[in-house]
Amino acid sequence: MTLRHLAIVMPAFNEAEGIRGFIDEIREHVSPLADQVTFHVADDRSTDGTATVFDDVPDVDVEVQPLNRGHGPTALAAYRAGLAADPDLLVHVDGDGQFYGSDFPRLISALVAEDADVVHGVRDGRTDPWYRKVLTGAVGLLIAVSAGRRIPDVNTPMRAYRPEALRLLVDAIPADASVPHVHFSLAEARAGFTVRYLRVASIPRRGTSTTGTMWGRGSTVSLPPKRLRRFVRLALLEAWSLSLKPSAPLRGIRRPERVPR
Repeated sequence: MTLRHLAIVMPAFNEAEGIRGFIDEIREHVSPLADQVTFHVADDRSTDGTATVFDDVPDVDVEVQPLNRGHGPTALAAYRAGLAADPDLLVHVDGDGQFYGSDFPRLISALVAEDADVVHGVRDGRTDPWYRKVLTGAVGLLIAVSAGRRIPDVNTPMRAYRPEALRLLVDAIPADASVPHVHFSLAEARAGFTVRYLRVASIPRRGTSTTGTMWGRGSTVSLPPKRLRRFVRLALLEAWSLSLKPSAPLRGIRRPERVPR
């Protein structure tokens, strides 16, 4: 399998300590799969120099966002940047480096071999605080009821997409959506996308600083931060408005026709 062009996209916020090593690791493992590999980083107004880490790296394009808007809008900006590069396939992953580079070829190979529209990396061994795991489980139950089937790891940030499938999803969602991957997972199930699930290892965030995440690090944090509680309330309202209510815009998505290359 040799692709013409593979795009790797990632949102990042204060990941200067670990993001370059993470991208180097990904590049090492995926380069044999494509004639061209490009990386597209959407930087959410980092304060630690993340935007300058790749000044001397020609295959990494960093787009600093006009405002600090949080993970969801920054992920969507990264997706749009990757789509604009016209790749054969596109992989999204967060810039905190919580995956092994060796799992990326597995994700890409599964998409190609199984002729899928999207492959989700289902995280094993998550090191998130307990309340994030509970939140993911609760959202997963809500989405399963609406979709009519269980979706493993509904909010996973590690995904491989065919561009024609991804473009439908990105075009249907507002640029400021807080939980795009939840919306994507539900829309994919309802629209009849060919979705495959691949178990991947989840590892601790790369780097020692606590400033690269909104919600706290590790399993020792005992209570959900106030900012997370507010975010959950807003995300539930957004899920109802965009995906769950009968007139929700993402209900209208249908599986795309494959575009021959």
